[in-house]
Order: sequence, then C-alpha cells, then structure tokens
Amino acid sequence: VDVRHASGTGERDGALDLLTAAGIRQGATLGADKGYDTQDFVAALKTRQIVPHIARNTGNGRRSAVPAAAARTRGYGISQKVRKRIEQGFGWIKTIGGLRKLPMVGIAAVRGWVTWTFAAYNLIRLGGIGEWWEPSPT
Repeated sequence: VDVRHASGTGERDGALDLLTAAGIRQGATLGADKGYDTQDFVAALKTRQIVPHIARNTGNGRRSAVPAAAARTRGYGISQKVRKRIEQGFGWIKTIGGLRKLPMVGIAAVRGWVTWTFAAYNLIRLGGIGEWWEPSPT
C-alpha cells in the first residue's frame, strides 16, 4: 500500500511506482477504475508492455485511452467483474478500518494507520479464505 499527498496524479504515479517495486513484467495486466483512464497512464503501461484492464471512462463524450481491442478481449471482461471483489476490501477499510475520516494528521501518521489497517484486512481475508471462522466477516 502507498500513501501520498493528493496532487491529482498521485494515485497514478503511485501505481507505476508500485508496479516497479513489485517487479511486474511485460505481458501482465493492470485493473483499475475510471480515474486511471488517462492518455499518460495508459501510455506508461504500454511502454512497460502491461495490458490496461482499466474501466473505460466514456461518459460526457469522453474518449477512453484504453484501446478498443483490449476492451473487447475476454480477459478484460473478466477483470471488470473481478474488480468488484477488490472494491469490497476498500469498503471494509473505509468503514471498519476508519479510513473514511482519518483521526490523524501528517503523512507519517497516516502512512502508519493505513499500513496497519491494510494488514488487519489481509488477516481477516486470510481467515475467511482459510475458513478459520465461518461466516467470514468480509
């Protein structure tokens, strides 16, 4: 997980940095929401030879940066369906983990809170997947 100052491009810059840190190589796919459907971000993925499985932002007469050929593939359709599962985790983190309205100020404190919250969520998910408890709280 990465925490940055809000700059308008911070999320997309962070995503590219996380791809580098994780060692993601060419041929991989990257799923993301409409906020990542920009010419610059999709071009950066193309440079890395990563296939964008980004939700297409075509509202209000906009043209999506995601190539139509990529959006027509079976894998793209599957990615869009699986994305809902990812969003459920963020819902838990916002409501239960307290990230909707943080009780602290400062990048270091926020980074610590976010890291602990995501770690807790990972443990809860593992408990549900490993059937340590039933029903799973997520």
